[in-house]
Amino acid sequence: MKRTYRLAGSIMFAASLSLLSACSILPKPEMVDVYRLPAAQAPIAASQSAPVKWSLRLDKPMASGALNNQNIAVVPEGNLISNYKGARWSDTAPVLLRNRLLDAFLQDGRIQGLSTDDSNLHADYELGGELLAFQTHYNGKSPEVLIQYNARLVRSSDQRVIASKRFEARQPLSNPLVPGVVAGFGQASDTLMPQVVQWVMQQGQAQR
Repeated sequence: MKRTYRLAGSIMFAASLSLLSACSILPKPEMVDVYRLPAAQAPIAASQSAPVKWSLRLDKPMASGALNNQNIAVVPEGNLISNYKGARWSDTAPVLLRNRLLDAFLQDGRIQGLSTDDSNLHADYELGGELLAFQTHYNGKSPEVLIQYNARLVRSSDQRVIASKRFEARQPLSNPLVPGVVAGFGQASDTLMPQVVQWVMQQGQAQR
C-alpha cells in the first residue's frame, strides 16, 4: 500500500512539472493600445440659417474586409495593405466615420431630425455609400493619411439615389509613429466633414 501511495505521488509531481513547463512557454498576450478618432480640432460653426424641415439618417458606409475592422491600416508600398502592430481603433473604420459625420451635423445644427442606422428610425433621407480608403499611405518616402468616401444620398420613400459624390482628404504626416498617425486621421477628418455637410445640405434643400 505504501508503494502505491509513493507511485501516485511521483506521477502527480511529474504532471505538475509538465504543466509548469508548458505554462512557461505559452506566448504572452500582445499589449494593444486602443485609439479613438480625435474629436474635431476646428469644430464646424453653428449655421445661422433656419433649421430645415427634413430629417436625415446616417448609415455606416460599406467597406472592404481590410477596412471593416478595428485595425489601423497602412499601405507601405504598392498594393500591400498592412496594419500597425500593437494598436487598433476603438471601433471599425465605417463606424468611426459615421459617428464623426454625426458630430459634424450636430455642430452645424440645421438638421434637427438626425439619427443613425443603429436606431433604425425613419427619416426623409439616408446618407450612406462606400468607404474606399481609411489608411496611411506611403507615397515614396512621405507618409500621408488618406480618406476616400463615396457618399450617396437616398430618398427613403422610394429608395431613389438623388445624389452621389466622392470625397477625398489627404493629410501629410510629420510623425510616422502611431500617435502622430492617429492625429493625422483627425486632421483629415476635419477637412472632409465640412465638405460632406455642405453637400448634403445643398442636395437635400434642392429636393424640397
